[in-house]
Order: sequence, then structure tokens, then C-alpha cells
Amino acid sequence: MNQAAIQKKLTRWYDRARRDLPWRRTRDPYAIWISEIMLQQTRVAAVVPYYERFLKRFPRVEDLAQASETEVLSLWAGLGYYSRARNMQKAARQIVDAGGFPSDHASIRELAGVGDYTAAAVASIAFGLPHAAVDGNVRRVVMRLAGDLSADIGAIATQLMSRRDPGRSNQAVMELGATVCLPRAPLCAECPLSGECRAHRLGIQKELPPRKKKVMVRREHTLLVIRRKGRILLTPSPRVSGFWELPEAFAGVRLGPKLGAFRHAITNSQYVFEVREARIATVPRTCKWWDEHKLVEIPLSTPTKKALRCLDSASIAP
Repeated sequence: MNQAAIQKKLTRWYDRARRDLPWRRTRDPYAIWISEIMLQQTRVAAVVPYYERFLKRFPRVEDLAQASETEVLSLWAGLGYYSRARNMQKAARQIVDAGGFPSDHASIRELAGVGDYTAAAVASIAFGLPHAAVDGNVRRVVMRLAGDLSADIGAIATQLMSRRDPGRSNQAVMELGATVCLPRAPLCAECPLSGECRAHRLGIQKELPPRKKKVMVRREHTLLVIRRKGRILLTPSPRVSGFWELPEAFAGVRLGPKLGAFRHAITNSQYVFEVREARIATVPRTCKWWDEHKLVEIPLSTPTKKALRCLDSASIAP
């Protein structure tokens, strides 16, 4: 591969075609770190509003460190993988205790919830340190450029990274993978590196990296809406610590009319939820009544939020 040609073509393309994203308008390591944690396993379009709300509420790392876990989880609700939020607050307290955000790769890597990719991304973008950030997008771009399933992705990514501006270089490769060098249908005609890409020349770009087959498991659940005097009954989530959700069937419940149904996918599981009104004489010890007008103040699971929208629709139905 022609390293100099790839760097030149890629950075020119990036400067022209990159998306205007809020975390690209700052060199604040705290803000960049927040964006990188949120972007793990989550689409960019979904992250933007969460990122903006989160930084509005917690503009400084000290604000995040001092917040309650309930408030942090409430602002995170809907992004999934909630251990990220808990680790992020733990890391914020590490940063405050250390007297400021770490400015070297090794120290960033020691923060709770920070792996090799995140440490390299923050170090290069915020501090200009020469560390190649290898995520799924970068892995796909590099493997196709090399045209080799067994290529040493980390070593090649490091070779292709500009030492003059590693942050810009890393983001350019990420952006190419996210918008052009797509997993199933790469837009080779629009790619600035098509002439340098061995997989494209061999016509095997769609075969690299090899796709893993997903086996979806269907799961059916019934969520119960039990209300009394302006309050609604919720139970601690058995799946996500710190969150609340509508209860499912238990002893002594009398089912009422169906309010709606919806689907919800989590990794390899396809959930089908039915939402029904219900009555109960004795409330289980694990459950708690909550004022319906204060539900926005507590962390609710995503299925529960969707179920409550069914309730809103039922209340205005003719």
C-alpha cells in the first residue's frame, strides 16, 4: 500500500465530506471522552441528542462526578449497555481525584470503562498523540485495503496514521468506514481510496470482513399497567440494575383489556410485548407506587417507555 497516497487522499476527502458532529467542534478531552463512550455499540444519529442533553446537564467532569446515579441513568436511558454510564461516572470521580483529565495514553487507558480503542481515540483527538484507534469501521477499511483476512489490522492502521495530525487521521478512517466503506454495500464509486484498495481490485470487498450469522430468538412478554389514584405500579428491573419497569404477570393479578403491543430488539433477541391493564389486591414487596407525573425523574427501561406510549395512545383513542 502507498502510505503517503492514502493519507493524502483520505484527509482531503475527510475535510470535504465529513459530517458536522458536535464532538468534532471541540478539543475538550472530557467532551470527546463522553462522545466516545456513548458511540460504543450505538448509531451516531441516536447519540447526538443524548450527547447534547448530557453535556448541558454535566458540562464539567466535576458535575458528572457529583451527580446521583439515578440522574445519570435517567439521562442515559435509551442508549442501552448501562454499565457504560456507571463506569463513566466512576471514571469521572477518578479524574476529579487525580486533579484533571489525564493527558497521556496509559493514564487514559486506566479510567474505568476505557479500552484500547477509546484510549487511542481520546489521546489522538484531544491531545494529538500518535495512537491508532481501531474500531469496527477502521478494521473493515484496513482489511479491505489490505485485501487480506489475516492482515495485522493494528499494525497497518498505525502505519497509515498521520503523525502530523493523528486525531484527524483516525477520524478520517472512522468516517470512511461509517459512511462509504459500508459492511454490506460499500460505495466503492464514491471512495477516495478505491484505487488503493486491493479488495476492490480483486472484487472481494463485500466478502471482507466475513459476516457472522445472527440467530434471532423470539421472546414474548406481557407488561401490566396497574394504576391507583394517579399512581402507577413499577418494579425494579431484573435486567438493568437501577432501572424501573412495568411488572409482568404474578399471583393475584386480574387482567384487564389490552392497551397495545410493540416489538423491541436487543442484540440477538426479538421481544414482542403486549401491554394490558390489570388490577391487584396485594402489592408485592419489590414493587413501588410512583406518581405518574414524576416518571420522567426516574430511570425507566426502554420497553417500559414504549409501553407507556401505548397507554397514552389508548387514552386518546375514540
